[in-house]
Amino acid sequence: MGSQYKPSNMDGVATVSNVKVVESSKRVMFKSSDVMLRILGFSLTFIAAIVVGVDKETKIISFTLAETMPSVQVSVTAQWQFMSAFVYFLVSNAIASSYAALSLAFTLAITRFHNNAALGLIMLDLITMGLLFSANGAAMAIGMIGLKGNSQVHWNKVCNVFGGFCRNFTAALVLSMLGSFAFLFLVAVAILNLHKRSQ
Repeated sequence: MGSQYKPSNMDGVATVSNVKVVESSKRVMFKSSDVMLRILGFSLTFIAAIVVGVDKETKIISFTLAETMPSVQVSVTAQWQFMSAFVYFLVSNAIASSYAALSLAFTLAITRFHNNAALGLIMLDLITMGLLFSANGAAMAIGMIGLKGNSQVHWNKVCNVFGGFCRNFTAALVLSMLGSFAFLFLVAVAILNLHKRSQ
């Protein structure tokens, strides 16, 4: 009798091995993008908080109480502590940078995320993102008043006097907005990864 061909199980082993390699490379790619985005979020929000924290400008302003009286010169200082929206902005960026540093250390320490841990991290990323966007919106609204004023309520613009302070705060606002989008991308990438893992 002729010998019959018996299929080997090596093809099945090779297929399983290839699947494991693909899954491993996907996990490495996801973790790399997660780490990079957390480093970016930390750097941007940390620098934004530092820029606002040291932002200070003092000007000598002269004004006249009456036409018959000589002008009076007064030293006026612009600082972030004088506006609640700017305080909220600095505190939010400080919280976001601290969270980014802690979550980065957690991500590097964990080799593989379970679904519960991944969901918890997504929720914290989402809260941080919302905090940053709300702080940026509040600071931007006050910044526009400082830049253009509001004639209806007789609020004069101040950026024509405190130009350096306004420029520094604008730079911090741009950095914070970029940090907000870094957290937004973190949430999007994490949700996409969870969706692929559930399939």
